[in-house]
Formats: sequence, C-alpha cells, structure tokens
Amino acid sequence: MARRGDSVIGIDLGKHVFKGVSLRRKSDSRLVLTSFASREVPEEFETSDALAWHLKLLLRDLGGSPKSCALAVSDPAALLRIIEQPETPLNLLRNALRLHGMAVLNQECKDFVLDIAPVRAMSANHPDADGASSGTESNVVAVQHGVVTKTKYLVGGMLRQTVKQISEAMAKTRVPVDMIQLAPICSFNAFEFAYPDIFHNEAFLLLDMGYLQSTVLIGNKREMVLVRSIDYGAKALMQALTADGALEADAAWVMIQQKDAGMAEICQVSLARLATEVRNSIGFFEGQREEGIHRVFVSGGLARAETVLHTLSDELGLPCEIWDPLETCEVALPAAKRERLALDFVSLNVACGAAFEYFKK
Repeated sequence: MARRGDSVIGIDLGKHVFKGVSLRRKSDSRLVLTSFASREVPEEFETSDALAWHLKLLLRDLGGSPKSCALAVSDPAALLRIIEQPETPLNLLRNALRLHGMAVLNQECKDFVLDIAPVRAMSANHPDADGASSGTESNVVAVQHGVVTKTKYLVGGMLRQTVKQISEAMAKTRVPVDMIQLAPICSFNAFEFAYPDIFHNEAFLLLDMGYLQSTVLIGNKREMVLVRSIDYGAKALMQALTADGALEADAAWVMIQQKDAGMAEICQVSLARLATEVRNSIGFFEGQREEGIHRVFVSGGLARAETVLHTLSDELGLPCEIWDPLETCEVALPAAKRERLALDFVSLNVACGAAFEYFKK
C-alpha cells in the first residue's frame, strides 16, 4: 500500500458541534497539531448541500489546503457491536450479517454499510493486526483438541443513506475523503495514541459525553471489551438545567461553571441516570474479568465543567478525570489559539482519533 500523506484533517461530525483538527507528521512517531476549529450545527441536515455548507465553514476555519481528510460520524442510528462467532473470513461474515442480521445481531442490517474487524486487530501495534484484518489469520486458534473456539469481532455500520449524504457533501467541498469511521472507534484510537502505557497494560473506561448520547468504552490491555451507547447527553442535561427553556442555556452553563449550589443539585439528579448506566457497565466488566476499573476517563464538552466531573465521581465512587488526546503531540499554534486549546481539547478526542487512524493505515 502507498504511503499516506504527511498531513491530514480529522473531522468529528457531531450532532450539535462539528470539530476539526489539522495534524502534520513530523516523523513516524511524532505528530504536530497545526490547527483546530469547532462550529455549532443543526442536529439534522435535510440535504447534502446544507451539510456541505457547514463543512465548508469548518474547513475555512481550519485553514490551509487539505489534501487528505478523515471523518468520524456521531450518529445514534449507527451500529456498533462486539459479537462472538466461529472464525470466519471477513467477507463471508459481512455477507451473513447483511442477509441474516436478525439471526446474528437481532437487528436487520440490509440498510447499513458494514465494516468488521477481529477485536484484537483494533490496535495497529498488535503483532497480529495485519494478518487478522485481512481475514486470513485471527487472534485465536479455531480448533483446539476438537473444540471449536470463537473469535470476537467488532461490527460497525452506518445507514447507507447517511454515508451517501456525507460522501455527496464532501464532494461539494472538493476535499478528498480517505476514510469514514464511527466516533467511538476514533475515541478508542485517540486514547491508544495519547496514553499507550495505560492502553497496553491496564483496564480502562472511556466515557464520551456527546450531545444526544454518551458512549462507554471499556478496554483491557489493548482489547476493546465493551462498547455501549447511553441515551443521555448534553441536550438532556441542559433541558434539566434550563427547566426546558425557562432559563437561557448560556446562563445555566455559566452557573454550572461557577458551581452554583442549586444548579449542582439539578445536575446531580440528572446525571444520576448516566452514572447508573456507567456503574452497570463497570459491574458487567468486573464480573467477567479479574481486572477492575479504578478511574474513569471523561471526554466531551460537558467535561469542561468541574461540577459535572465531581458529580460523576461522587455517584460512581471513582475518580473521573479528563484526558488529552493530544498528550503525545506537539502543538504549533498562535498564542491566542493555544489558550483556546486549553479549554477545547477535551472535546477533540474523536477528531484526533480519526486523524490518528489515517496515519496508522
């Protein structure tokens, strides 16, 4: 395969805010952040023209003349599951899911564009990654002493209509798209790049709080063990804080950041639902494994507020801390934009992960 270019734009197509980063490869192991941007957008786009218009604005804010682009899609309608099956060539498994989705996933897959990979091949640094992703090898032996073992596969899918709209919109921007990936996978990739020691040697939980939903990812020594979406995000919290519009959202957010006691109480009641689901995920993982989860790595716009982090920590009985997807990257930004990065990095994990995956290919 031809070597990828030395620069790329990673874009997170969120449901409320588009985020983008521009990264340049300084060497095989060092990346440099040269720009980043974010822009509020509608939850849905009726046409590809409307989507293209917002993408053009984001690209203008990023600057430069991008020759490569990696997209990450945050979409509640997307499909992301971990399944166990006898070792199967990936093309055959993909066809089986497309034709018999109900039997394997309890969900029809005919309207989805599907991608499948053995779970242990998710890390490009894993020695078996290349062979496993080709479908000719896997991370388990198929037959041991006459017993058929099973392989874990990660199944991802986006609605065909969504992929079509995004492709048409990007064509209108005249920026070539090298890859489209689901947002949770990009977040997982970003954590691997930013915190390789934890990723390869510990059990960890990533909580990404989006606008419409939050995602829990649990990994254990580079293996993705659990992924689930929770129907709770920034929109639900802001509806609680503003009493469904009785108070301006900006005013409510300022009060949260100022640790207003009344707002903190509302925040606690609202976040309890999310905390319960996260706690259930931790319990499921710890019931299956000997390892335990000892802290939670949080990302997303809500993580900017200490009140949110403290509330989650109290509810879970675990430290909840933000993580920096640019931890191992150099930063080449003007002073003013560098100051803004100190506030915005917590929501750039998905965009960074898309860019990182581009360089891994």
